[in-house]
Amino acid sequence: MSDILKRSDELGNILVQVQDDLRQLKNSVGRITIHNKGETVDIQALDTAIHRTENGIRRRAEEYLKIVNRHVLTLPSIEETEKKTPQISKWRPALETLPDQRPQRGPSIGASPGQNHKTALTMRLLYNPKHPQNRAVMNQTYGIKFPELQRRTGTTEVPQRVVKGLTVGSLAAGLSGARNTLHLPTPPPEKDTRADLPSLLENGVHTCTAERFSTAVQPKAAPLHRRDYCSSKITLGQTRDMDPNPSHTDPNPSHSQGRSPEDYMRSTLPTYTPPPSAASKRSDRRLVMRGAARLTPLNAQALPALIPVSISNLSFTILEGRSDPMDPEFCRFKQHCCLCWSLVLEELWALEMLLRQYAVPTARVNGARLLELAQGGGVDGGVAEAGGGSDLDGGVAGGGSDLDGGVAAGGGSDLDGGVAAAGGGSDLDGGVAEGGSDLDGGVAAAGGGSDLDGGVAAAGGSDLGGGSGSVARLLSVLENRQEVWELVSRPGQRYQGEGGMEAAATQIQSSWRCYLARAAYLLLLHRKWAAETIALFWLMHSRIKRSLQASRRTHLDNYRIRAQDLSVNWKHIQSSRRTIIHIPSLGYSRAQRLSLTGFDILQNLQMGRLCEVRDDNVDVIYVSPVRLGDDLSQYYTRLIGLHQRGLGGIQGATVGPEDGGGIDNRTEPWAPSSKRFTIITPDALDHFPTHNMCLSSVLKYSPQTLRRIRTLIQGRQAYMVGGVAHVDDLAVADELGVPLLGPEPAVARLYGTKSGGRRVFTSAEVTVPPGQWDIYSLQQLHEVLAQLMTKHMEVRRWLFKMDCEIGGQGTAYCDVSHLSCFTWAQQEYSNHGPKLWGNSWAQEAVLTRYLGEVPDWLSRHAQPVTRSCYPTWSCFRDSFLRQGGVVEAYPPSESVTCLTVDLLLRPDGEVTVLCCGDQLHGSSKLVMAGSTVPQISMCPETLHAVCVRVGKACLSRCITGHVSVDLATFLDPITLEQQLWAIDLDLSYSTQLALTQVMLLMTGGSLDCRTSRLEVPVTASETKPLLRSNGPKLPSVARRSAALGSRLLHSNLSMVHYSVFFQMCKAQGIGFDVKENQGTVFTLHDSCERYSLGMITIGENQQRALLAFARNLSVIHQEISSPNMQGETNFKGLIRNIDNVLGMIVQHKAPIAME
Repeated sequence: MSDILKRSDELGNILVQVQDDLRQLKNSVGRITIHNKGETVDIQALDTAIHRTENGIRRRAEEYLKIVNRHVLTLPSIEETEKKTPQISKWRPALETLPDQRPQRGPSIGASPGQNHKTALTMRLLYNPKHPQNRAVMNQTYGIKFPELQRRTGTTEVPQRVVKGLTVGSLAAGLSGARNTLHLPTPPPEKDTRADLPSLLENGVHTCTAERFSTAVQPKAAPLHRRDYCSSKITLGQTRDMDPNPSHTDPNPSHSQGRSPEDYMRSTLPTYTPPPSAASKRSDRRLVMRGAARLTPLNAQALPALIPVSISNLSFTILEGRSDPMDPEFCRFKQHCCLCWSLVLEELWALEMLLRQYAVPTARVNGARLLELAQGGGVDGGVAEAGGGSDLDGGVAGGGSDLDGGVAAGGGSDLDGGVAAAGGGSDLDGGVAEGGSDLDGGVAAAGGGSDLDGGVAAAGGSDLGGGSGSVARLLSVLENRQEVWELVSRPGQRYQGEGGMEAAATQIQSSWRCYLARAAYLLLLHRKWAAETIALFWLMHSRIKRSLQASRRTHLDNYRIRAQDLSVNWKHIQSSRRTIIHIPSLGYSRAQRLSLTGFDILQNLQMGRLCEVRDDNVDVIYVSPVRLGDDLSQYYTRLIGLHQRGLGGIQGATVGPEDGGGIDNRTEPWAPSSKRFTIITPDALDHFPTHNMCLSSVLKYSPQTLRRIRTLIQGRQAYMVGGVAHVDDLAVADELGVPLLGPEPAVARLYGTKSGGRRVFTSAEVTVPPGQWDIYSLQQLHEVLAQLMTKHMEVRRWLFKMDCEIGGQGTAYCDVSHLSCFTWAQQEYSNHGPKLWGNSWAQEAVLTRYLGEVPDWLSRHAQPVTRSCYPTWSCFRDSFLRQGGVVEAYPPSESVTCLTVDLLLRPDGEVTVLCCGDQLHGSSKLVMAGSTVPQISMCPETLHAVCVRVGKACLSRCITGHVSVDLATFLDPITLEQQLWAIDLDLSYSTQLALTQVMLLMTGGSLDCRTSRLEVPVTASETKPLLRSNGPKLPSVARRSAALGSRLLHSNLSMVHYSVFFQMCKAQGIGFDVKENQGTVFTLHDSCERYSLGMITIGENQQRALLAFARNLSVIHQEISSPNMQGETNFKGLIRNIDNVLGMIVQHKAPIAME
C-alpha cells in the first residue's frame, strides 16, 4: 500500500515538473531568433504546439489533483494488510476492521471514567490533524500510516503574470485538513515576509501560507475547486473544543523546527485517494455519513491534550450587494480565511446575490459567523427551520446536512450530489429536491418559500439562486440583520433588486398559469358537481314521477269506483243521515295561485257551507284554510243555532259573538244544531306559508287531520264536496275512503275554461255571444277579430277573456268606435242592408280595411279590466296568447243584466237548480260583486229550461257536482226581443250558493227557482188586524228578496275588532229581525286580517233589500272612515251600481202603476 502511495506522489511530482519544463522551454523559445540567409524565422507554430501541450498536461494534472485531494484513503488495520490485497480502483477500507457501534438491545456494562477521559482525548487529537501527535495516534489507534511527502528536486520559474480567481495554489487545494480547521501553519521568518511570492515559493513555503502575507498574488495557474469536492468540514462543536486564541503555536517546537517546508507539508498533509466507485460508495455511505464518531480506537492510550484555537471577530461591509476587494477589512478577513477561502467565497457569493436581489444598500457582515456558516456549522442567532436545513446552533433540526455525499433523509442539504429525499432540503449539486427549494428558478412545489431567482414558492422555504440554506440562515451572519430582514420582508422588495423584472414576470406568469389552472379545475369540479346533481335529480325526478303517476292512477281508479257506488246509492244517501265534508279548495294553477293576494282568505269566502246543517239529516265537517279565533267559532255556532228557534224572538237583534247572536239564552233550543258541524284546520297549514298551496294539497300533507276526519265519519254515509278541482282532491278522498261529488280534475280543466264552456253551451244548443275560442297566436287574434267585427256590425264592444281567468281579472275590452274607419264601415253596412250584408262580397272591403287597422287599434285602445294585474295591453296580450282565450261580443244594448244560476248535477243523472240571482257589479260591469236572489230579469221557465239543457250537456261529459252558469239578458236593438246569452261555466261550488245557504238558514224559507220565489214562514202578528173577524185566514208564508255581497273590501275594517263592529252596527240599527225574517246578516272570513266580509240583507222585495244593502254600506263606511283616511274599498262602486239598479226598477214600476 505504501508503494502505491509513493507511486501516486511520484506521478504528481512528474506532472508538476513536466509543466515547469514546458514553461521554461516556452520562455526560452520565445527569445530565440533564427536568421537564415538574412531572414528572420518565425517559430510561432512551435510556440503554439508547446502551449497546447502545456494546457493538456495542466488539465490532466488538475484532474489528478481533484481526484487525489478530495478523498481520504482509509486503510485496513496492519494485522490484516498481508491477508487482503487492496483494490486500487475502489479505494475503500475493509469494513470488517471498523467496529460495530450500533446500540445493543441487551444490557451492557459502561466504560470507566478513566477510559472515557482517554477516549475523549484521543478523539480530540484525531479531530486536530495539525497536532504533531495526530499522525502517531492515527497509526497507533487505527493502523493508518500517512506517507511522507518527498521533496521535489529542481526549481521552477514562476510565470510573471497575475492569475485571476481564487488565491489558492495548485497544491494548496489539497489541504482539506487545513481548510477544515482554523489552525494556521507556522509563519515563515520575518525576512521572508518582505519577499515576494516567488521567493516564498522557492523557499518551500506553502502557497496559502504565502498568500496570508502578500496581497499581490502571482502564483501559477490553479484550478478553482468546487465546494462539492470537499471531503469534510468541522462542525461548531469541534470549533468550540478548540482554543479561542487564533495565534496558536505548536507546543512541541521540535516537530516544526529543523525541518524544511516540504517536510513540514509532508508531515501535515493527509493522504488522498482516487474517488471510490459506485459500488463502494453505496456500501460505505452509511458509515461515512456518520463521521469519525462511529470509530472506536484500537488502543485507548492517553494522549497529551491539545490547546483549542478560536477565531477573531472580523467584520466587513457589503455595499449595494457587492464587497469591495480593496477594502482593508475585507482583505484582512480574506487573508485570515485563506485556507478555506473557496468555502467562504461560496457563502459570500450567495449572500451578495441575496442582497443584490433585494436591493439592500448596506450590510455589515460578521466574519466569524460567515466562516462558521461556510464550514457547515450553525450560527448563533440563526433560525433553525423545522423539517429541513442545517441546525444553526450546531444541532440537527429535523434532519441535518449531508456533507460527505450522503443522503439527506430527513430534509437536510445535499452538498455532494446526493438526493434530498424528503422534507425541505436544497439540492446544490444537481440532485433532485423532492420537497425543498428550487435553486435554478423553478417552482418549489412543496416546502418552499420565496423564489429569489424568479421561481414561485408554493408553500414555504426559499430559493437562493445557488446559495445553501434559507434567507434567515444567510442573514444570520449580518450584524445588522434586523434592519436587513425588515427590508427583505417588505412586500415587493424582491422585484426592486437585481433580476427583479424577470422575477416579477415569472411570478406574474406563474400566478396567471396557476389562476388559469385553478379556474379550469374549479370549472371542472363545478361541471362535475352539476352533472352529478343533474343526474341525481333526474333519477329522483323520474322515480318520483313514476311513483306519482302510479299513485294518481290508483286514486283515479278508486274515484271512479266510488263515483259509481255514489250514483247507485244517491237517493238512499239523500234520504238518510249523512255527513258532508266541505273542502273549499281553489285548485288553480301555481302561477295563478302565486299571483293572488290573500289566497287563504279567498278560499274561506264560502263559510256559508256550514249552514247546510239546516237539513236535520246532514252533519257538516268544514275544513278551514285559515285558523279561526274563538270569536268566529262562537259567532257561527250561535248563528247556525237560529234555525231551530221558535216563532218568537227579539226584534231588531244583531247577531254578534258577544250577545249570543241576539237571542235570549234562556229560550234557545239550538244546542243540538251546534253539535252537527265541525270546523277543522289542517295541522300542516303553517308548514307552507309562502307556497299558496290549495287547501286539498295542505290537507294531503296533514296526516293527523285526516285521521281525525276518518274518526268522525266512521260508520256513517259520507261524501266530499270540493271547490275548484285539483288532483289532490282525489288523493284526499282516497285517503278518507269517501266518494267525491265533482268531476275528474282532467275533465274540469278541459271544460272549466272559457273555451271549454263555449263548447258545452254549443252542444247544449244555448245561444252564446258571437265570438271565437281557442286563440293562441297574434295573427289569429287579428284575423278572427276583423272577421267578427265585419260580420257583426251592430256590436260596439268586443271582449277578450283568458281561458283561466279568475273573477274578471283576465278580461279586457275594446270599443269599435275608436276605429278610424268606423263611420265609413257603418255607411257601407247601411248601404247594403242587413239582408245583403251576409254575403262575403259585401263584407270584403270592410274586412280588408279592418285587417289593416286592427293591430294599431288594439295597441292604442284595448284596456284590461284589472289594471293591478295587467297594467298595459301588451302584458295582457302576452298572457292571453300564452294560455289561450276567447274573443266574444259584449251585448249590443245599454241595459244588460247578468245572471248566475247554481246547479247540482246529481250522480244519478238529475239536474237540480239550487239558486238563481241577478248580478251586482262593482267599479266595472265585468266584475261580479254580489247578487240579488231570486232573479227577476228573466222568465223563470225559460231560464230553468236553458239551465237544464246545460246541465244535461255537462252530465254527458261526466261532469257531476256543483256547477255555476253565468248568463246575460238584454233587449235586441233591432227586433226588441229579449235575448239570453250563455257567457261562462264554472265547475265549482259558488260563493252565491254559500250565501244563499246562510239566507235560507236565517229565514227558514225555501227558494223555488222554477217560479223565482223566496218564501219564508211568518207569525200571526205579522199580518194586519182585519176589520171583520169572519175574514179569510192569514197566510202562513210570505215572499222575501235578498241582496248578497260575497266579498266587501275595506282596508279600515282591519282596525276594528268584531265586537266593536257589531256594537257599532247595533247602534245604527243594522241587525236581523228573527220575528219578521228580514234584516242584515254578516259572514266573517278570518280573525286576523279582517279587511273583508260578506253581507246579506233580506227585505220584502228586491227594492227594499237593495236599499238596505246600500244604506248599510254607506253607514259602515262613514263609521270606520274619516275625511283624511278613506281607505281602499269597493263600497262606492257597489253603491253606484245599486243606485242604477234601483233607478231601473223605478222606471219599470212606473208604467205598471199607471196601468
